[in-house]
This record gives sequence, structure tokens and C-alpha cells, in this order.
Amino acid sequence: MVNPERVTQNHEANEQLLYFTSTSLNHDDTRLVFMSDRTGHVNLFDRNLDTGEERQLTHNSEGFLKSYVYFDGNPYSGFAKASPSFHAPSGTLYYIQGRDIRRIDADGSERTLTQYPEGQMTAFTHVSSDGKRLCVPTTDERALDGNNKLNGKPEYNIDERVQQEGLSSFLRVYDTDTGEEILCEEVNKAWITHVQFNPVNPNQILYNHEWPSDCGIRRMWLFDGTKHIRMRTAEAGRSADDWTCHEMWERDGSAIIYHGGFKNGPAYIGRVQADGSHIQEIGLETGCNRYGHFTVGKTNILVTDGYYEEEGDLQNGSGDWISHLDVNWDDGKIAWTPLCRNNSSWTSQDAHPHPIIDHQSKYAYFISDKDGKRAVYRIHLT
Repeated sequence: MVNPERVTQNHEANEQLLYFTSTSLNHDDTRLVFMSDRTGHVNLFDRNLDTGEERQLTHNSEGFLKSYVYFDGNPYSGFAKASPSFHAPSGTLYYIQGRDIRRIDADGSERTLTQYPEGQMTAFTHVSSDGKRLCVPTTDERALDGNNKLNGKPEYNIDERVQQEGLSSFLRVYDTDTGEEILCEEVNKAWITHVQFNPVNPNQILYNHEWPSDCGIRRMWLFDGTKHIRMRTAEAGRSADDWTCHEMWERDGSAIIYHGGFKNGPAYIGRVQADGSHIQEIGLETGCNRYGHFTVGKTNILVTDGYYEEEGDLQNGSGDWISHLDVNWDDGKIAWTPLCRNNSSWTSQDAHPHPIIDHQSKYAYFISDKDGKRAVYRIHLT
């Protein structure tokens, strides 16, 4: 078993990858973009992986923004930790500061593209693979108790409030050059927190309903530019009481992978075609039930920070390992290769390992606070 390599080197700061639905690496895997609180506030930095040279990209001094999943942030002020999205081919980075939607080019130059509307709160964003569109999901502020400063996750059921009060979320798509809002698609009675453009078709947006009561059939949705398609339905023999989570496009845009747990059954990994057809779900072997995430590499290659376990693992109910999976969807078989323990505490959203795979599928990068402060690590996939 090989020990992971520490990538970020400031031992006095908490440092982490962007959210795992966005890459944190440029196109040739030589530049890493990450978040760090070394200045006393969370800001964006990048690191040249060949030379170790680092550069500060933002200069936030206003704390962090209230949003999903950072409920205890400042309403409409500060850096949005959920917001950064990185366009690897151009090296362009997008993020939210207060209500500003901002763009940082590869040379470090920055400008404000536009502002999202008042009375709305944000979540995880996504930039299209052609770099021309940025999707910023927003939700009526009432869902997160508006301007009220919270101590953490609200005590009320957010999805229940959204349903009962008829609140809406919006898929807002902005031109990354002009800042023009080119799409504003309202989704009523929905709390949308994750959005992802199809890697080969920016007209298709994968999105979710967060923490729904009927998670097995209401979690995953696709907007194809004209209609909204439910990606896992009761008609397909699935139960509303199943758990479904963390949907993600395969790199060729042909299908979506996700994971969860069957009602009164094992955990599973699932795959569904982009049109909602041909659902395949593989139940995991007995004992593989620790919470985690899956991320995609080249065809049929997955990495997870959950499920796998061995004697001596941390007893926190979450994954202690970074594992490499080779999946044969046709035969319903998975070959597991545990790569290393992540040893992260999982005590906050930021301490989730949230692995990503580089563009060459050579390394898995992940977050761990095993030495007290959060840092970025990497491990060879083979």
C-alpha cells in the first residue's frame, strides 16, 4: 500500500479542492486551483505542480457567503465556497462574491460578469465544456430563511417548506464573455443545489432536488432545453424510499452515474443513459455501506471515498479509503482496488475527501484533515 503524496504545503492553513463536480486541474494537469484560509478568510489560489509556485487569485476579506451547504455564512456577503467552477482548457475560473458573479482568466486578471438577483440564494455552479456558459442555480431565499443568520443547517425541513410554500429554484445560465443571462428556467417546488452541463452538449443540464422526501425518484433530473426529464422513476421499478445521490456525467456525456441505497437492501452504484433509458444498478457486496462519493475518469473507471472498509478504519460511518473501481456494467460486476486510507474526519462539508480524477486518469486527488488542517493529497490510480 502506497502512502498518498501531499500536494498543498501550507501546514498552518485549511486548504481544499473545488467541489468535485468541477475539476481543479488545468487541461494538462500542471496547475491546481484550490481554496485556502491562509489569509484569515477563504480565498482562491493556484499551484504550479511542477515548480511549487503558488499565486493568490482572490482577495476576499468578508468571510463566506450563506448558501447551500454553508448555511451559517453571511447573507449576500463574502466568498461563496460552493461557487467556484474551473474551465480546464482555457484556465478560466468563475466564482461568486456576495451577489457578484466573477471571472478570473489564466493570467490572473479578474472582472465581474454580472449579479444574480436579490432575494435568491445560490449553490454549486458549473461551466460548460466549451467555456461559453456558466450555470448558477438559485433558490427563493425563504428556503434558507432569507437574511437570517443561521448557526448551521436550519432546524426545519427545507424540502417540506419548499413544497408547502410553493417556492422555486432557477437554472440561470450566463454568457461567460458578456455576463448576459441567456436562460432563466424556473423549477417550481424544487430546491436545486447541483447543476452540471453535459460534457458534449451544453443544452442539457443535469440537476437535482436536494434532500427530497421521495429521494429514490425525485433526486435526479435533466433539462434538455425544452423539457424536464426525471432520471429515476417508480415506473422503472425503483422505490421512492430508496436513497439516490451525487449524480455525475460520464466524460463522454452518454450516461450519468450515481449511487445510493435500496430500501431495505444494499448500497448500489447506478448508471442511466442521457435520455433516461437503460438504467443499470449494481448492488454492492455486504459490508460496503459507508457514506461517500463517486467520481468519473476514463470509460468505466470510478474512484470513491466511501463504502469500502477494513479492520482498523475510523468508526464514523463514512469512508476511510480512496478506492479505484473498474466497473463492468454489462455483467454487473465491480473490481475494487483500495489505494490508500484518506483518514479524513468527515466532520464538516469541507472535510469530505471529495476525490477527483485528473484528465489523464493517472492520479486521484482528494482532501484530508488527517494532520489537523485540511490539505490536498494525491495517489496513483495504478
